[in-house]
Amino acid sequence: MGGAALVGVARWEHGAPGASGLRGARIARDYRVVEAAPEGVDFAVAQNDADAAALVRKAVEALGGMKRFVGRGDVVVVKPNIGWDRTPLQAANTNPLVVAEVVRLAIDAGAKRVVVTDASCNEPHRCFTRSGIWKAAYDAGADVILPAPQHFRAMRLKGELLDEWPVLTTLVEADKLINVPVAKQHNLSRYTGAMKNWYGSLGGRRNRLHQSIDLSIADLATFLQPTLTVIDATRVLLRNGPQGGNVADAKDMWTVIASIDQVAADARACTLIGQRPEAIPYLAMAEARGLGTTHWERLRWREV
Repeated sequence: MGGAALVGVARWEHGAPGASGLRGARIARDYRVVEAAPEGVDFAVAQNDADAAALVRKAVEALGGMKRFVGRGDVVVVKPNIGWDRTPLQAANTNPLVVAEVVRLAIDAGAKRVVVTDASCNEPHRCFTRSGIWKAAYDAGADVILPAPQHFRAMRLKGELLDEWPVLTTLVEADKLINVPVAKQHNLSRYTGAMKNWYGSLGGRRNRLHQSIDLSIADLATFLQPTLTVIDATRVLLRNGPQGGNVADAKDMWTVIASIDQVAADARACTLIGQRPEAIPYLAMAEARGLGTTHWERLRWREV
């Protein structure tokens, strides 16, 4: 695979050090690559190309390519936002072309199986179909799994707010986990992207978590540390998020952010909707837990 050896980790033990070696970080499920290829950067922004698939390729290649993250024989789960019964033009879900390209890159890197799934807010069949993600992901070679009661199992998240909760087992059974959210405005959390996308890993009455939304997001980001984060900002919902509905509320921005650090990815992406990282409480919480940095510019980074 070139470069340094790659080692994938999947920890259940509470309080174990994460791949970064930061002790005390409450990592429950860690899919990060421990030893990165030396030629890769850790943070990439691809812009100014009205071809969503090309933006994904440029961003991932800037990190050293998908083979830095996916090895031959891996079962890879790709987790987009497929929460809403909305079309791509409404920008409430991840762009299907972005999802499909991530699937193709993982397959080309040698993945044995690539699964695309999410726990939708609206009726799943309509969300997966109307978003365009079902067809795009399937055509790219993925197994698309709609959420169903048998796909959830009660797990101990050991968070400050989240203790035991039904979790989508497809995610926690992966060898590698790629988070592919869409960047958008959110009326409660101000911004939603990578970390907030883990709400789609839960079953049960998720609306109960909105009373302490920042803490619940930090708990979920602690529980799930992805191999790679690819934020879709090709078309961004600027108002009335997370569900939107009015096409006029969305704007083409033709940007894709890829990073090994989900906190840094959100810190950069939130600026696209006019937010500052320091104004998003859950980003500060995640940084304090050692999950990543809000100072994305301090990482090895590249614009392409």
